[in-house]
Amino acid sequence: MERLGTPGTLGTGIGWRPEIADAVERMPGIDWVEAVAENVCPGHLPESLLRLRERGITVVPHGVSLGLGGADRPDEARLTALAERAEALGSPLVTEHIAFVRAGGALTASPLLEAGHLLPVPRTRDALDTLCENVRIAQAALPVPLALENIAALISWPGEEMTEGQFLYDLVERTGVRLLIDVANLHTNHVNRGEDPATALDELPVEAIAYVHVAGGFERDGVWHDSHAHPVPQPVLDILTDLASRTTPPGVLLERDENFPEPAELERELEAIRETLEKAGAGAGAPAGAARAARAARRTAAEPTAVGAVAGPRRGGAIARATTTPPATRTPAGRQAEAELRAASERDIEAEARTAAASQAAPGAHTPTAPQAEAEVRAAPRAAGTEALSAASTPTPTPTPTDPAARQRLALAQAALLSALVAGTPVPEGFDRVRLGVQARALAAKRADVVAKVAPELPEILAAAYRPAFVAYAHGHPMTGGYRRDALDFAEHLLLAGRPEDTEARRRLRDWWLERSGPTPPSRHPAARLARATRRVLLRR
Repeated sequence: MERLGTPGTLGTGIGWRPEIADAVERMPGIDWVEAVAENVCPGHLPESLLRLRERGITVVPHGVSLGLGGADRPDEARLTALAERAEALGSPLVTEHIAFVRAGGALTASPLLEAGHLLPVPRTRDALDTLCENVRIAQAALPVPLALENIAALISWPGEEMTEGQFLYDLVERTGVRLLIDVANLHTNHVNRGEDPATALDELPVEAIAYVHVAGGFERDGVWHDSHAHPVPQPVLDILTDLASRTTPPGVLLERDENFPEPAELERELEAIRETLEKAGAGAGAPAGAARAARAARRTAAEPTAVGAVAGPRRGGAIARATTTPPATRTPAGRQAEAELRAASERDIEAEARTAAASQAAPGAHTPTAPQAEAEVRAAPRAAGTEALSAASTPTPTPTPTDPAARQRLALAQAALLSALVAGTPVPEGFDRVRLGVQARALAAKRADVVAKVAPELPEILAAAYRPAFVAYAHGHPMTGGYRRDALDFAEHLLLAGRPEDTEARRRLRDWWLERSGPTPPSRHPAARLARATRRVLLRR
């Protein structure tokens, strides 16, 4: 297990993307940028990123393919690749997601399937145990601290045992990992899953926050889509205000992945973020604390009081909790009340400790009032922000590995869900069929978007027919390799079906596929024989 130092100051940043690289370089007031790790080659860094680094701009690699929330242990090659990018960019930390991106394989004796996107992990003990071990493996392999992002979700797992805040709290307590809090994702989960962002923030260990994401999206038929292709809405800024009233985020970053506007619009969004942080910081103190206390009191009053949960003193950084029933059998209301008590106890203990420290440091000084004490607690992260992000960590003994049975249970559950989403198998019991259909269509659309970027010739050749053709293909053909393989398989599928109907377009598609698929080496393996046969068929067309 690894306990990391206090996050340092990053400032205001923006997601670096090749489409807006020149604009990012010219933007005033950019302190740092974040680049998708899988889109950066350590030996051939983009000139734009090199110029930004020369100016002293911090670059953070943001991974999307590790799948630390999956049932399998992290892939060594992917961990090595992420470590290489952190070193090549001179980054103070790397970030990933609390998500699974593939399922199946050896643990389930079924084909390995790729989601092509981030999917939520169930908030269960099995999933938490597995995630914690995967995080510790990743921490040991990376040269810099790791921070994990909460993701947006269109679907909810049945039988969840914890709220998002409780899940993240326990993850941090057990691994020392930092958090990348995406306030847009909190808004998404509020709309799609009915989860209160304020409750999540109440339960979060805000001292573990490395930085914050802000992004836009859109609502359709009562479902919020975290598109990263639309302006940041006011509700997302409101959640950022709430977060910033509790702590000063070491860094805040604007994400935009598609439908890039003029640079001036991005700059206006960045300025709105800065203004939100300034106003929240100026208003932080007793009023905000009183408002949160009133909210907590109202929620507690609405819960049943027969809950066997008490908040006790801290032991080794964790709250000692006594319960009259096992965690798995306590009611959601009881777990919520317990979390509120725990969070309140944490705040009280920290405030008392800081007040006592101030009195010892200046024996003749007056005792701070309650508002002053809370202001001192809030000021602590600002002072601590001057420390380096790569502060030395204190190693502690590695806990017992996850029970293999827990991994297998998680593997079976994730494989069943992913198969329903990408292969059309029956919907697992307890899931909302309508919402699963929305998620399946979103995954197919995401695949189409990424394949269009990886192989831009395909939408050029197929024109308006590209997207509907690919989405129809995706529903019956799960992705089992990377996006480049996906592009080749899609093209082959069309050609074998005699499409597109336009002769010239079909010729161009065939030439593109033959050029990129390459020669097939001799082999007795059925797949190799099939590949050779496919090439012969297509060469005759």
